[in-house]
Amino acid sequence: MNTSSSSAPRASSKSRVMKFPWMASIIAMATLLASCASPPLPPAASSPSPGGLATIPAGRPGDTGPLPPTLQQGKSRWVPVRWAELPGFEDDALHEAWNAWLKSCERPGPTFAPLCAEVRRLSIASGQEQRSWMTSRLQPYRVETLQGAPEGLLTSYYEPVLKASRQPAPGFEVPLYRVPAGLGARRPWFSRQDIDTLPEARAALKGREIAWVADPIDALVLHIQGSGRLSLSEPDGSQRTVRVAFAGSNEQPYRSVNQWLLEQGVAKINPWPDATKAWARDNPQRVQQLLWSNPRYIFFREEALSDFDAAFGPKGAQGVALTPGRSIAVDPGSIPYGTPVWLASSGRAAHLQKLVLAQDTGSAIVGSVRADYFAGTGPQAGELASRVNQPLRLWVLWPK
Repeated sequence: MNTSSSSAPRASSKSRVMKFPWMASIIAMATLLASCASPPLPPAASSPSPGGLATIPAGRPGDTGPLPPTLQQGKSRWVPVRWAELPGFEDDALHEAWNAWLKSCERPGPTFAPLCAEVRRLSIASGQEQRSWMTSRLQPYRVETLQGAPEGLLTSYYEPVLKASRQPAPGFEVPLYRVPAGLGARRPWFSRQDIDTLPEARAALKGREIAWVADPIDALVLHIQGSGRLSLSEPDGSQRTVRVAFAGSNEQPYRSVNQWLLEQGVAKINPWPDATKAWARDNPQRVQQLLWSNPRYIFFREEALSDFDAAFGPKGAQGVALTPGRSIAVDPGSIPYGTPVWLASSGRAAHLQKLVLAQDTGSAIVGSVRADYFAGTGPQAGELASRVNQPLRLWVLWPK
């Protein structure tokens, strides 16, 4: 879950989408055991635009007959369309998205639960078989605002990996905390500045440390992304990797440190976070001001990380592990958790036309056509996530 806004520093990697073909084999085996310069954004295709419309490919067999009525889903309007409107539908490597769909079927909502037995059986099917099943069982709807605007914003988030120590030590002096006792009794809780300066806030957190990291900017990145992995030095000298997942917040508003720097007259700093670290080295007397400009503070819980878990991200708001490149955070008031979604977005960072699953949310992920793309784990994912801030179109795929 990403807690930042669209103006926040963001972090991830290459301009092409990360692929994980080997994950399909892992998921398929588990399923059998359990069940024995940038291209232009594709235009909406429901009606010609004033300037003309690109050629729409021929519809799939059986994609005929009357369309269902337009639906209103909370904050959004869903307009029924033909499958031919979905850009790149015939080309996507659907087996990668099936990994995320299987995860959603671990905790399905009432709308999609009846389909999960078929989803599991199709985990080892061909892409063509998966496509044919989707067109027979699902209806695509273009997501629009209530005013009819089909275009929104795509950003991205990731899971950072930080070196850490179980004990404070020279070079490891920035704590990561578990949820303090009585967090919910005081709303909002102490701000980031309060936590650093007020004796009562420090007392409430004493003994709640999970580990210590080296750099306050890295700790802030972890807070912004909402979860991460720690490469830990244990007291006995051993090394292991654990996950720290979002467990709660102080319920203070999020503020972008990049926006604060702009307000201080500093030219826009990119890429995040490396350029911000360089600014901090040059302005050590102002680092606390920069950190305190964002009053929001995140508390974590530690989770063990098996080899199988390592292939996936943290659990999102749906309660299932996120799949790199195939999970998105959405506004659940527009798109319910567990919904398969067709995503189309083009920009300098990435050209994406693919099936994804709505499995997470974030405090800044608000609006009808709004998504945060889970890029994966580590520095390459962080590089991509930092650059994705581009136009977006979405189509929900809803049972017929």
